[in-house]
Amino acid sequence: MRRRRVTLTQEFGTLMFEFRLPLEKRKARTLLLLLIGSVFAYISARFVILNDSIGLAFTLIGFVGLAVALKILNDWRQGLYIFFGWLFFEDFARKFLGNNMAVYFAKDFLLILVYISFFAARRRRKSIAAFKPPFLVPLLLMVWLAVGQVFNPGSTSVFYGLLGLKLYFLYVPLMYLGYALMDSEEDLRRFFKFNAMLLLVVGGLGIAQAIIGPKFLNPDTLQEDIRGASILYRVSPITGLMAYRPPSVFVSVGRFQNLIIASWIILIGFGGYLLLRSKVGRVLAYATIGVLAGAAVMSTSRGVVMWCGGSTLVVAAAFLWGAPWKQKEVTRVFRSLQRVALLGGLMIVALAVLFPEEVGSRVAIYSETLSPYSTASELAYRTRDYPLRNFLGAFDTPRWPYGYGIGTASLGIQYVARILKAPNTGVSVENGYGQIVVEMGIVGLLLWIILGFSIAASAWKVVKGLRGSPWFPLAFVIFWLVFLVFFPLGYTSLTFYQDFLINAYLWILLGVLFRLPKIALSAQFAPALTLAAAASEGRACQQPAISSSTAAPAPGSSMLR
Repeated sequence: MRRRRVTLTQEFGTLMFEFRLPLEKRKARTLLLLLIGSVFAYISARFVILNDSIGLAFTLIGFVGLAVALKILNDWRQGLYIFFGWLFFEDFARKFLGNNMAVYFAKDFLLILVYISFFAARRRRKSIAAFKPPFLVPLLLMVWLAVGQVFNPGSTSVFYGLLGLKLYFLYVPLMYLGYALMDSEEDLRRFFKFNAMLLLVVGGLGIAQAIIGPKFLNPDTLQEDIRGASILYRVSPITGLMAYRPPSVFVSVGRFQNLIIASWIILIGFGGYLLLRSKVGRVLAYATIGVLAGAAVMSTSRGVVMWCGGSTLVVAAAFLWGAPWKQKEVTRVFRSLQRVALLGGLMIVALAVLFPEEVGSRVAIYSETLSPYSTASELAYRTRDYPLRNFLGAFDTPRWPYGYGIGTASLGIQYVARILKAPNTGVSVENGYGQIVVEMGIVGLLLWIILGFSIAASAWKVVKGLRGSPWFPLAFVIFWLVFLVFFPLGYTSLTFYQDFLINAYLWILLGVLFRLPKIALSAQFAPALTLAAAASEGRACQQPAISSSTAAPAPGSSMLR
């Protein structure tokens, strides 16, 4: 009895200690929140008294950033969504906060926190899927050369090299996160639906800005470094019609244009996948496709119209080649292509009816500069002569065998020159491959082409293996984006790859692509016809056999795993 009393006393004491510990933690957390809130209120009050709205905004961003950082460290998956959400609206904050560099580097800080959270979670839980990229050797060779180029004697500052490393390789580890993120079909749908919502908002705002003008989504006074990239016009050479080139929420026109090209390709693939599965999410996907079609026309960019139009033809042909013919669901593929054409056409027609002048000026620019029959046509010059001349111009520089150093001709060199007082080399060309020659020499260009070929070849093997499955539309568009980034678009301009939005999407989608063959198709998202056929087959199997022959499987039932 005495031992029993001692045991009960010990258990009661242990229980009270376990109850008191969380209570103490809650008290400490409450006190910490009160302290942080008091500090925030005090600092905010000072800025309000001084009528300093910018200081107040930075204070708010700082405290929100602290909360976000803690959230990211607790859950890398949610941190990844926070990171991509911030990517879309970082430029918007920069425009209204004087192009502050703290805001510019906020995304890199968030990404590093996501990396720390992810690799810490992997050490704790070995169940997180690990990705072994088949192109690791050429990637490491490229990284090795790039690190050596940081110390190239032709560079005027090592900070240009650090900038180059960030632009080329900071987002590469996202392929590991993209691979681990997709544990199920539901995870994949959540990721693409989240990004579709962001694209719907940004694309719609871009259309509105193209109609309203530069006063919309831009402050009254733009900082000098971004003024020239945010307010641009184009004039048709024959009729003299002028059209504004909208940057939407971004600081530069080019970033919005790059996003339209990449997102148009990916959303078509997502829409094709959805038509082979359940109806959930189709309205959002196809509404976004329609908005992106309008944004492409209103972008006043000939490149956007050509790359989106050309990619649509390639993707359409690929969908027909990879359609699930054996499951007799090729009609769904035709329906997907019809809806893309119909929604895109309806959006353009609606814009032309409601805003004939705004659409007409852009149509005039496209027809007068792209038609081979126009006297002011620039089609051959812009697609062939101009890129080739700039590529060959890279070999006119004295350091073309070994370059001037990574980052010396990349995006953002104006910030290094202004903030760190480091003069740039003044050597650059308007050609992607030529820029690599200027920065890393001929060896750098060869390694870059080998890396691109290795990634594209590995991706194509996955695409071929998924032919006939509902994953094929997504797999092909990711492969097509990779091919464009490293070859045709990469040849004409390296800024497409160095754009942080495109770079982030490229590497995380690569991880998603290599994960697709291992994701089981969920019965929850199966199309209604397939579920009905599977149920019918199940009932048939339960009935007593009346002959020695076996019933054939229902069409589409092999799609369920």
